[in-house]
Amino acid sequence: MQKTAKKVEEAAKLGAQIICLQELYRTRYFPQEEKQDVSSLTETIPGASTDLFCGLAQKHGIVVIVPLFEKGSDGKFYNSAVTIDANGKILGTYRKIHVPNDPFFYEKSYFEAGNSGYQTYKTRYGRVGVLICYDQWFPEPARINTLKGAQIIFYPTAIGYIKGHKSEDGDWHEAWKTVQRAHAIVNGVHVAAVNRVGEEGHLKFWGGSFVCDSFGTVLAEVSSVKEEILVVKVDLGKNQRIREGWGFLKNRRPETYSPLLKEGL
Repeated sequence: MQKTAKKVEEAAKLGAQIICLQELYRTRYFPQEEKQDVSSLTETIPGASTDLFCGLAQKHGIVVIVPLFEKGSDGKFYNSAVTIDANGKILGTYRKIHVPNDPFFYEKSYFEAGNSGYQTYKTRYGRVGVLICYDQWFPEPARINTLKGAQIIFYPTAIGYIKGHKSEDGDWHEAWKTVQRAHAIVNGVHVAAVNRVGEEGHLKFWGGSFVCDSFGTVLAEVSSVKEEILVVKVDLGKNQRIREGWGFLKNRRPETYSPLLKEGL
């Protein structure tokens, strides 16, 4: 936590206004093992992380998105992200809705599916949406965030390669990057993906955090092998130009989308 606080202060000094940490920033990625007792790693909201980052947000006039392992007031555990405004006040908490359960990503062993719904937050520097890792593979959350006014969607993430596994599907990293760029294009929204880097147990996280504009152009990205701070200047006014020019929102036909709500399709 203290290491991350130093990185946040460094980013603020570099001119960052909205800062997003990686998924489960304060712990190792424990879901690569099944059914461990990790209750000691949980924290409440408010709690230690929010106390610290609310103070830094107010001190530097920055927005901070803090993903953590939450113990809710209902006693259940969630993979969550808190958004703190530049005045140090908590705007809200998003709880990860799409929870995977794949080899070395056994998240259903630890996290309840989010019950907070999709949210966007009006911050000092624009309206942001926050989704978490596996959410990034689904088109609906990005569209809902956009319809709720998001100008930029942040995806705090912990994803990488399984050591020794040879995929027949293709390049996982390229697919990850492509699907998020697609969300940006079809919604006319900026996207920032913030990933872990380095090796833990069975996993080699591929880093590669990036920011793309509302037509999917990657504005900047970082290394796949080392920790870096990425500060990117964005033109959120481009969102409206893309939306008006391509019509992906105004030409929607929601009256035809009811099959999306039916089970078994």
